[in-house]
Amino acid sequence: MATIGQGVREIRIRGEDGAFRIIYVAKFAEAVFVLHCFQKKSQRTSREDITLATQRYKELVRELKS
Repeated sequence: MATIGQGVREIRIRGEDGAFRIIYVAKFAEAVFVLHCFQKKSQRTSREDITLATQRYKELVRELKS
């Protein structure tokens, strides 16, 4: 998930209830930060989900630098 930020990864889960994604970053020493999780409704990840994860990543980087 390099389009969201450096070190961002995703976990894909497929179950009886559908497909789910967890977008997270684990490159910081403090913790693993979950940026967004959601149920997939289509093959492509929606622009809204990517935008939300990107905003949260930028906020996290800004907060950790201060």
